[in-house]
Order: sequence, then C-alpha cells, then structure tokens
Amino acid sequence: MKKIILLTGLLLFGCQVFAFNIVYPSKNDVIINAKSTFFVGSSDKPLKINGQDVPLHPTGAFAYVVNLNTGANTFVIQSGDERQVFVITRPQIKQNVSKTSVFTPYNEKKSFYVTTEDAPLRSTPVDGGINRIAHLQRNVELISDGEQSGFYRIVLGKNNFGWISKSNVKAFDNFSVTPAELFGYEYIDSKDFYTFIFHLDKKVPFEMVEGENFLMKFYNVKNQPDETYVMKVPVNDVLSGRKLLGYSGEYQNNDFILKIRKPIITHSWRPLHNIRIAIDAGHGGYENGATGCLGDKEKDINLSIAKYLEAELKKRGAKVIMTRNTDNYVGLKDRVEIANYGNAVVFISIHGNALPDGLDPNKNRGTSIYYYYNQAKPLADLIMDTVVSEIGVPNDKVRQGSLAVVRNTNALSLLIEVSYLINPEDNANLINPDFQKQYAKAIADSLEKYFSK
Repeated sequence: MKKIILLTGLLLFGCQVFAFNIVYPSKNDVIINAKSTFFVGSSDKPLKINGQDVPLHPTGAFAYVVNLNTGANTFVIQSGDERQVFVITRPQIKQNVSKTSVFTPYNEKKSFYVTTEDAPLRSTPVDGGINRIAHLQRNVELISDGEQSGFYRIVLGKNNFGWISKSNVKAFDNFSVTPAELFGYEYIDSKDFYTFIFHLDKKVPFEMVEGENFLMKFYNVKNQPDETYVMKVPVNDVLSGRKLLGYSGEYQNNDFILKIRKPIITHSWRPLHNIRIAIDAGHGGYENGATGCLGDKEKDINLSIAKYLEAELKKRGAKVIMTRNTDNYVGLKDRVEIANYGNAVVFISIHGNALPDGLDPNKNRGTSIYYYYNQAKPLADLIMDTVVSEIGVPNDKVRQGSLAVVRNTNALSLLIEVSYLINPEDNANLINPDFQKQYAKAIADSLEKYFSK
C-alpha cells in the first residue's frame, strides 16, 4: 500500500516544478545554539552546500544536516546559477555553575488561596513533564509548609505533598486555613453520566485517580483518616468491564461535581453510530505551524486531513464536532471547550511534526501519538497499529506527553503527529491527497475497532 501511495504522489509531482527555495533556516543570518542544524527546502537543479552534493528527493525536496563550530559558520548554497549565503552563529558556551535547588521549610505553616483558573497542582517543583496532580479552580484554599525554586510545597492531608507555582496563589491576610468539613454526597444516575455531588464547606485540593478503582480524593478534610477523604468507584464493575470513556470534576460554589461517563452500547454492524467525536485541525490563521520542505504550511495539511476524517466518520454514523472548518485561529483552551461543550467522547488533534536543531530530519519519519491520561492510551495504541499496518507509515512511538489539548479528561484525548514535514519522503506523503484520505480512513477504522469491542 505504501508503494502505491508514493507512486501516485510522484506522478502528481511530475507535473510541477519546484524552484530553489530554502524554508529553514528562515533567515540568512541566524544564531543557533546547537552542535548541528539542517537546511530544509527544495531545488529543481543539482544542489551543493559548501561544495558537497546534497541528495534530492524525486519531488525536489531536501533536508541536509551541517555541523556548527563555535562562532560564525558560513554556508554557500548553489543550485544551478542561483546562489545563497547563510551565516549561522553558534554562541560561545558559557560555563554555568548551577545552584542546587533547596527546600526551605517554614517555622509556621502559611495559608494561600488560588488566584488563577486551572492552576496546576504538581507532584514535583518542576514547571513541566508528567507531574500534574490536579487543576485547581480559583479560591481553593491551600496550606504550605515551605518553598523551593519558585514553588510552594502544599500540604495534602497528613502524609502527602504537592507543589504549586507562586504565580498561581496569593497569601491570606490574617487568616489561617483550617481543614474543611464534608457533609456527604448525592448520587445522580443520568442518561450519559454517573454524577456525584460532594458537599463541602470550602474548596480544598483534590485528586482524581484512574485505575480498577477510580479514586476521588479530597485533602485537608476534618474527621477523615490522615485528613484525606477517599471514595472508591469500582469502575470495572460499574462499567460492566467496558472501557473508561471520560470523566470530569469541578467545583460549583463549594460543591464538587464528579461526572463519570457511562459505557456506550454500540452495534457491531455500525459501532460509531451517534458517537460524538471532536476533530481538531492543529494551528490555523496566523499560526502556521511547521513549514514543509516544499513550502507547504502545516495548518493547511492538518485541516485537509481533518476534513477527510470528518467525512469518513460521518459516513459511518458518528456525530462530528470540528474545532475549525476554515483557516482561522482557535486558542488551545477554546479547542478543548468546543469538544467538551459538544460532549465529545473522543478528541483527536491532527498535526504535522518537525524537529529542533541538533537532530537529523532524514532519520526521523512516521507517526507519533501523544496521550496524557491512561484512559486514552489503548486508543492511541490501536490507532498506531492501524496506520502502520494499513498504510505502512513508520511507527514513531506512542508517548505520554503534557500537551494542553490531551490534558482533557472529559474525552479520550489524543494528539496525532501524522508525519514529519521536514523529512522529504514524509513531506511528499503529507501533501498527497491520496495519502491524506487513506490516513483518515485508517483513523476511522481504528475508532470502529475500538468501539466494536
């Protein structure tokens, strides 16, 4: 199948002429702090960089790695009679004496409240990585026993701690936070969700933990073991052995609303019928994303694949929610809110991949898929297996990643990096309509398999 796609693409390209064009670096005089970089672009004539022949893809695309010495590096690029000169400066490496970050305990605990919406409560004092415990709303009350490198250490019950950025909280004036009181909860069995409403007298830090038992934890609650209230929801039994398909939790005043999506009963002959799926074409508007070897913009490729996927899913009976249908800018938070407002069960964000300086575009190919919460990993694995087997796309791994659009628990949320725009062969596939259609079909096939089990 892969050979058929590539052959079709080459026949299409045969009618086009790609002139000499450098898309990266985007300027002729740049500073790059790496041991190597790469030139990416296209040429319709034999190409040399500093006298060395540069391999050209049949489309005219190329990606060529060059090493960088400290200081100014001059590169002369010759394509037929055309000539460009690039000066790339690699800065002098400074010897930094790194200071070890040390935890500073307080003599007396301090009281804070959250000032920003969705403030990350983290397991480590690091701004990044897979370390988010929860996203806290404004006015959640916190107790801190010390600080480290721009973070306050937050007391969670009697035996646990979390960390929150100093920029997300404010200290109380002449007020000490005390443990909350939990008055119990109500249970509501609705059409789509199992809903639990917990009644507290104040907002406290919390955690939702996936597993065979879904755990709802509230910290700093009086009259509870270790000042931690834990409710176990036996999701395996509750969902009758079916997969967890999304959940959410938030405060409304001092009540905390936990919603766990009910299992979806599907028909084997049409498993996607009436299932709500959000498709997110990455970037858009003034946000171009990466640029391909042949000058194509990632935002346009993403939208094209997203539209093919929309058509495939609608054909199979799914209810599709598009975060954008045209070349317009949509914020990351807005994309998630569009999906959640439409009560999507699955959220798939379509992207094209690129690389930082220091790596080789010719050695990186294929699809990578990102998830954050474990509930989405089985779907990520299935999509990867399907695109590899149906199309022959190289497997660039399923990875856990802290990306804004996949930190959405309401749906099974994934970000798919279809292929690398700066790899000549991947680039040829990405701009080929036949490849885009077959890739969209492979994703749709994956979703059918997932919901038919």
